[in-house]
Amino acid sequence: MRKVVAIVGMPGSGKSTASDCARKMELDIIVMGDVVREETSKRGLEPTPENIGKTMLNLRKEEGPGIIARKCREKILKAKSETVIVEGIRSLDEVEEFKKSFSNFKLVAIHTSPKIRFQRLHSRGRSDDPESRKIFSERDNRELKVGIGSAIAMADRVIINEGSLNEFKLEVYKLLEEISITTSF
Repeated sequence: MRKVVAIVGMPGSGKSTASDCARKMELDIIVMGDVVREETSKRGLEPTPENIGKTMLNLRKEEGPGIIARKCREKILKAKSETVIVEGIRSLDEVEEFKKSFSNFKLVAIHTSPKIRFQRLHSRGRSDDPESRKIFSERDNRELKVGIGSAIAMADRVIINEGSLNEFKLEVYKLLEEISITTSF
């Protein structure tokens, strides 16, 4: 039976690093933000933080709050690995969409302080990363308005990512190993 593990966390908390760990374990990864970036491109918009954020909000307004989860469902069904990681849950509506489709679903939250998250994002160099604290705060507020805080609060498991990169990776590997050996988690 397919296991779906969704990762939720504020921007810069370590979701991509957790996905990289899963990828090294040969698990399939579905990145919800990629769906929004693809849609931003389809709409002929530059991949700036503002345009990606507006596209995220417009998609939800046009097709409902669970639209991005619904767009990811087909990708999950086509995945090859028994356990699929979904990176980037933003709301309880998305959680509910996944729970409707996958009975073996768990939500994992990654928590990191705003100071550390800003430093990481500022140095990462992705097109939608904030160049200033103001843009960082605007992005956090946009994410919170969509409902990410509620999703984080309802997580089945929480990983604190305040230490070294190696410490965080060890925690992620430990969790993924645990999930891999259990039939239902």
